[in-house]
Amino acid sequence: MFDRGSGVLLHITSLPSNEGIGDLGLNAYHFVDMLCNSGQKYWQVLPLNPSNADNGESPYFSSSAFAGNPLLISLHSLVDDGLLSKHDIEHNIKFPTNRVDYDAVRSYKYSVLEKACKNWIGSGTDEHYENFCSQQSFWLDDYALFMVIGKRLGTLAWNKWPMMLKSRDVTELTAVASIEADALRQEKFLQYIFFKQWIKLKQYCMSRGITVIGDIPIYVSFESSDVWVNRNLFKLNEDGEPSGVSGVPPDYFSSTGQLWNNPVYSWDALLKTDFKWWIQRMSIMFSRFDIVRIDHFRGLVQYWEIPAGEKTAINGKWNDVPVRNFIDTLIKYFPGFPVIAEDLGIITPDVVEVKSHYGLPGMKVLHFAFGEDNPENPYLPHNYERNCVVYTGTHDNNTTLGWLQNEAGKDEIERLYQYIGGSCSDQEVVWELIRLAQSSVADIAIIPLQDILMLDSASRMNQPAVPQGNWEWRVSQEQLSRIQIQKLAEYSRIYGRSSRIMIN
Repeated sequence: MFDRGSGVLLHITSLPSNEGIGDLGLNAYHFVDMLCNSGQKYWQVLPLNPSNADNGESPYFSSSAFAGNPLLISLHSLVDDGLLSKHDIEHNIKFPTNRVDYDAVRSYKYSVLEKACKNWIGSGTDEHYENFCSQQSFWLDDYALFMVIGKRLGTLAWNKWPMMLKSRDVTELTAVASIEADALRQEKFLQYIFFKQWIKLKQYCMSRGITVIGDIPIYVSFESSDVWVNRNLFKLNEDGEPSGVSGVPPDYFSSTGQLWNNPVYSWDALLKTDFKWWIQRMSIMFSRFDIVRIDHFRGLVQYWEIPAGEKTAINGKWNDVPVRNFIDTLIKYFPGFPVIAEDLGIITPDVVEVKSHYGLPGMKVLHFAFGEDNPENPYLPHNYERNCVVYTGTHDNNTTLGWLQNEAGKDEIERLYQYIGGSCSDQEVVWELIRLAQSSVADIAIIPLQDILMLDSASRMNQPAVPQGNWEWRVSQEQLSRIQIQKLAEYSRIYGRSSRIMIN
């Protein structure tokens, strides 16, 4: 389905910068150049949606399924645009170089972004901004109002708002919009700037032959404008509280399952609208990315519904989704339907059948390949089909070095040695797994940057079922300079994955 090639998994937040978090500025462009120089074709990122402290800064639990994260806006680019001066972005804050301190970053960047907004307002009318607001009004107006009310009340938990705001009384919302006109304009300005910078970076990727893979969480956060505006599309009770929440039963990652606590969809209600909300959502995703990875794809075939209030995900049940109707509708609107189906965990025959029927590529993870003495293990490279994407590990896994040192059992490592043809150091095993991914028949091979740099568990991005301390890892400039560009390029050349566009 996709061009044979390889690429790197690195979220924008993990890029180096002087502002404590990766952004859409110069270092993102340098990273694209590195991908080109090493013969890569793909850059995979995590969701670009806003994060917040209440949800552990997870990009999978956002205040909006449509909005971009203002923390990723490049302040240096705003200087280039004349909206800030160099003096405006000078600071003496000692941000960590190896992790994101979200509280410190949020405090600093929002104060500077507010200044940029004031300068922008003072510069007169902006036709491009007006066009953006008009084209994105189907989500932007509600999102901006949601954020303004949330900040005004000190919480995005809309179910705790006064009744008139909670129930979206038109008169009350109109009054708030009038009083908070400047704040609404600032929220929209931040989205305008974010997507202006993202589209420019995306175009640069295209010019360098880099295909961008985005990521869409199957569910949305309860504390979001999406649920506040579309209560009828989710399983909520009369008070607006979730009656059933999302998660997965016990699996590789957790013996008690994963309790995500997102409200689950009312698929009957979605069906009655011909899946309009999902069509709008996928339209946005396909306008921002070349390929979209659908997280927890099996939830579009059957979903695990847990009664609200449960402490673990054990006591749930599987419910059916009108998946054929749903995907047929999406394909009608989006011919080609360039998606990757995340099909890890408990996968039943009906999920396999749906993937096969629509020709959707699934995922293979090498960390899962050696857990049992079974040559039919679907994660062993000799069992792959072309139409799939292979990873050493994903953002939910430990780094490969961390996995070898802390998680893989003795028998597991012995089977790995047998597969690669002999024992070697842990660092050499990391590159052997990269080679296995590159040499496999899988159309796409994606390697997390942590593995390319041979980093240990301290550089893990996320640990499922652990609510805090995730999504913080950052790569330093010094680490980026150690990337073995020629080795990556050689692997890509040998195994027929080299990009057609190279930068000397």
